[in-house]
Amino acid sequence: MKRWVSMDEISDGRRYGINDMVRVGCQDCAGCARCCHDMVKTILLYPLDAYRLAEATGKRFEELLEREAELGVVNGMVLPNLKMTEEGGCCAFLDERERCSIHPFRPDLCRLFPLGRYYENGDFFYFLQVGQCDRARTKVKVGKWIDTPDYPRNKAYVLRWHDLLERVEEIVNTCGEDTLRRNVSLALLKTFYLAPYDRNRDFYEQFDERADRMEAALRGEIWEEPGGLRAAGDTIGKEA
Repeated sequence: MKRWVSMDEISDGRRYGINDMVRVGCQDCAGCARCCHDMVKTILLYPLDAYRLAEATGKRFEELLEREAELGVVNGMVLPNLKMTEEGGCCAFLDERERCSIHPFRPDLCRLFPLGRYYENGDFFYFLQVGQCDRARTKVKVGKWIDTPDYPRNKAYVLRWHDLLERVEEIVNTCGEDTLRRNVSLALLKTFYLAPYDRNRDFYEQFDERADRMEAALRGEIWEEPGGLRAAGDTIGKEA
């Protein structure tokens, strides 16, 4: 999610790489679950999150939308986010002990917190969000904190997803044709979330295949989603 703020206001002023030490250690949260409450529509779910949540719950993404996730509009695009419960306003995956019931499969933004990513020049660095966690005191290596296997491939995926969202956002916010905007946003949702992933195949391979199809569609080439559903009319890449 984009934040139009000054880095001086929200960070400690430092740039962190994957091997740097940063003060995020929280003693296993020590009974605190504040960051799992009242996060209305802010915990966006990325494609890898959809894959992981399906593995954790055994549910299709449509089923997750019944209780654990919901759709919202972000920068003109329809994207999913974690859903807070009506009673208590906490993440639907928080158990009765106020612990994450899917911790090994937790979403990307949950892994990062209280870190954030700043994108520039085709790359990104991490920054520490100040005032977000009053238990973050001890130093931990960034790579250990985010706990993401196969980091080089994960980083390539994150960068490609970011670039793809930038392209889709440009179309939906500058195109004067309502049908095209709707179709582009719907194609993004169907391609990366609603079309089931094969849990017996490598996620990154499947993501790249879907990204290739989406990028082809944005260039104006005709394509169909898995199951024979045409992504958006004839083409979705011809801007008005």
